[in-house]
Amino acid sequence: MVRSATGLRLLSSLLLSVVLPASAGAIDEIELLFPVRCVLGSTCFIQSYVDHDGTDQVRDYQCGGRSYDAHDGTDIRIPDMAVQRQGVEVLATAAGTVTATRDEIDDISVRTIGRTAIKGKECGNGVVIDHANGWKTQYCHLARGSVRVSRNERVSPGHPIGLIGLSGDTEFPHLHLTVRHRNKIVDPFAYESEPTLCGSGHSIWTGLTSDQLKYRSREILNVGFTDHSPTMDQIESGEVTKYPVSLQSEALIAYVRVIGLREGDQQTVTVRDPDGVILSEYEAPALDRNKAQYFVASGRKRKAAEWTPGSYTAAYSVAGSDGNVLRKTFEIQLGAR
Repeated sequence: MVRSATGLRLLSSLLLSVVLPASAGAIDEIELLFPVRCVLGSTCFIQSYVDHDGTDQVRDYQCGGRSYDAHDGTDIRIPDMAVQRQGVEVLATAAGTVTATRDEIDDISVRTIGRTAIKGKECGNGVVIDHANGWKTQYCHLARGSVRVSRNERVSPGHPIGLIGLSGDTEFPHLHLTVRHRNKIVDPFAYESEPTLCGSGHSIWTGLTSDQLKYRSREILNVGFTDHSPTMDQIESGEVTKYPVSLQSEALIAYVRVIGLREGDQQTVTVRDPDGVILSEYEAPALDRNKAQYFVASGRKRKAAEWTPGSYTAAYSVAGSDGNVLRKTFEIQLGAR
C-alpha cells in the first residue's frame, strides 16, 4: 500500500501519533468541511483512513483494514490521472491562518523517482493551516504550481488552496489530509474515539450526507470497456479510455478496479452479448492477502466480421471473506440503438 505523506518537514517537524481521545471538552470541537471539491463516493473516494492501532498492525476506526501502519491522515483519491489533469480543487476545511506552504515538487509517482528523491519532502507540495483552540490541518500531494495561498494568509471554510496532484510519496493522485488537535492526530470520522472500541467516536465533518459518511469496506473505483488487454498503469493514467470498443474492434473487454479488497475475497466478471448470452466470464482466485487496489478484466476476441450491434453488459461481483457482497453492472452500446 502507498505510504503517503508522513509530514511536511520543511514546514515543521511533525511526529506520527496514534489516535487518542481529546482531553478537552466539546467546547474545543471543530467542524470540518470536506477538503476536496468532489462528491464523496461518486467522483472521489476514501483510499485510506487513519490507523488507530499503536502497534505494527493496522486498524481503521471500524476495525477494518482500510489503512496502513502509522498512517496519520485521510487519503481522498480521485479515479485517475485524467481527472487530475482537469484540475480538482483542494479546499480549506475551516477558517484559519496559513502557517506554511510548499509548491515546487514535481508531480511524479514515487515508483518512478524512488523514496530517496523525496526524503524529507514526503508530503510533496502542501499547506498547513492553524485553526482556533489548538486545531491544525495539513494538506499534502498538491499539484506543482497550484498552491493558491501564502504564509500568514487568513482563509475561510471552503477557500481554494490548491489542486490535487502527484507530488511527494504517492503513486496515485489524491489528497492526504492530517488533522491535529493539540499535537495529537485526530480521525475526522471518529473524533474522541476509544482506542480499542470499533466504531466509537463521532464525525466532525459537516456538509456530508449520511450515505457519504457511511463506512465502506470495499469500493469500486473504475469500470469500463476497452478493445485491448488493459494494465493497472493504463487505468491509473486514464490511457485505457483511448482504446474504445467499436463494431470492428478485434476484442471486447470489460475491466473493473476496486479498492479495499481483503484476503479471501472472490471476484467474478461476466460479459453478456445483446441477446443475454454469456460472451466471457472470469472467476478470479481468492485473494491471498489484502489489496489496497486491484483490477480484473474479462473479454473475448471478435470471431465474426464485426460485433453484433446492441448493448453489451458486464456484471462484477465480490463475494467478501467477511460476508459482504459488492456488485456493479455496466454496459456499452455498439452501433445504432
